[in-house]
Amino acid sequence: MAGNPINEQGLFVHENTTAPAHPSLMSMFSLKGKTAIVTGAGAGIGLAVAQGLAEAGANVAMWYNSNTKCPERAVEVASKYGVQTKAYQLDITNADAVQQATDQVVKDFNGRLDVFIANAGIPWTEGPMVDGPLPHYSSVVDIDLNGTFYCAKAAAAHWRRQKTEGTDANGNPLSDFTYGSFVATASMSGHIVNFPQMQAAYNAAKSAVIHLCKSLAVEWVKFARANTVSPGYIATEISNFVPQATKNIWRDKIPMGREGRAEELKGAYLYLASDASTYTTGADLVVDGGYCAP
Repeated sequence: MAGNPINEQGLFVHENTTAPAHPSLMSMFSLKGKTAIVTGAGAGIGLAVAQGLAEAGANVAMWYNSNTKCPERAVEVASKYGVQTKAYQLDITNADAVQQATDQVVKDFNGRLDVFIANAGIPWTEGPMVDGPLPHYSSVVDIDLNGTFYCAKAAAAHWRRQKTEGTDANGNPLSDFTYGSFVATASMSGHIVNFPQMQAAYNAAKSAVIHLCKSLAVEWVKFARANTVSPGYIATEISNFVPQATKNIWRDKIPMGREGRAEELKGAYLYLASDASTYTTGADLVVDGGYCAP
């Protein structure tokens, strides 16, 4: 099952995947009993997505680095939605730490992994790149791009084994496992050049995340799907450093005339995380209030 999806003639193997059967539309969106990891889950988009997946029935591992409110948020999510949650603190720029944390989540959450939301990221805050400090560039690329790669690598190892062997890490049958779902938070900045603020490093990193997931969609096709969500301007803590005058300029360029709210992204992530999107891979879903449309 997890062999090469391309034959000796350089063509895709027929029937690389199998369409799962579902009794109803709503059952396709259900994540009941499944395990999801969400990075950057202490606040903002990550927290909203963790809440959305939990509401759909998923048990959620919530990863964080510096936001020490994440353990408290995990308890709140578990209490509200009646699912298993746990907060894990780690540095996603450390590939070994990412692998160890992923393995620990699988051990802690019934021996399985179904969904990985690679959401952790930081903005570029230093203006034009010609004057920007190189350490800040390294941080943006390490967290936004390299961290996403490390998360994908760690998750893929579990999904390939689960699809090939048909069992969880404890040797029990995984009768309800279809394919792994990897969803990375990209950005409309991976499609356009933002202004008036200058943020070349961030734009490049998010563009690379989109193309990384398109490439993984082909590499993983026999055992997992890979997609991205590209939010526009969302009203979260990540943009607190931006002056209000600049945010007003943003709104001038958004057909909807406002920034989005984090909860308005939950549906997009749930679609890509769930079996509602079993024929969707290598896609990028732009949720930007129409910014990229004109």
